[in-house]
Amino acid sequence: MNTMPKPPLARRTLLQWSAAALAAAALPTLAAARAEKRIALVIGNGAYKSAPLKNPVGDAEAVASALKALGYEVVLRRDTKLFDLIEALREFSVRAANSSVRLLFYAGHGIQAKGRNYLLPVDLEPQSEDEIAAKAADVGEFIDRLSAIKHGLNIVVLDACRVNPFAGGVIVGPDGRRLKFRGVTPTGLAPLDAPVGTLVAFSTAPNGVALDGPSGAHSIYAKHLLTHLQTPALPVEQLFKRVRIGVADETQRVQVPWESSSLTADYCFKTGAQGQCG
Repeated sequence: MNTMPKPPLARRTLLQWSAAALAAAALPTLAAARAEKRIALVIGNGAYKSAPLKNPVGDAEAVASALKALGYEVVLRRDTKLFDLIEALREFSVRAANSSVRLLFYAGHGIQAKGRNYLLPVDLEPQSEDEIAAKAADVGEFIDRLSAIKHGLNIVVLDACRVNPFAGGVIVGPDGRRLKFRGVTPTGLAPLDAPVGTLVAFSTAPNGVALDGPSGAHSIYAKHLLTHLQTPALPVEQLFKRVRIGVADETQRVQVPWESSSLTADYCFKTGAQGQCG
């Protein structure tokens, strides 16, 4: 039976692969993905009008530099307002389908409201819990958009929930007025199950508080993440385990990072000398 010859592998793209072909390559090693496109969106928000943070911009700049050195195409955003934050996430979601590895690193305030997690723009001034959904970026919605891509993998790193700026029930407006915040927002972020092909790394446990660095340029979590990103042949799950151990030890278990992972492939930020991962 005559069949049409298949195009050379170099001409195929992940978007052209069928679901059957992907399934046949069960648990593939993505060491070869270093030759594929890897993109990252890195955001550092610290210049909040209420409860400003010292470390996020420096954390984001250092992570962006490290990822560029690892071959990522990086978009860096500093102190994003609502429109800029939403647009950065939207643009990244659109571009993500053309990449085999997609990563978001966010440093700044994060909050949970009514069971959902939100990243907070620096111009956020809600006066009730009901307003948060319209004035912040929904983490779950962003992850859902990435998980709709049926190839490659997603890594979402949230160095958030450093403090809850609304926990005291009062926020300070830009003109110095003290505004009563209506509603109860729990401390930290809510648990989140990672969809298939996704790893979500949190800088602290559910409902916990992450710490800004007491001294130096970086948060405790970002410092340990940066320490291990360049380790050769270190699988991503093991990398975040080392980060968790380092942060827990340094904070005497006041802050214990955690991850939710449904990855179906091996991945290292930096492969070994022979291209191996693990």
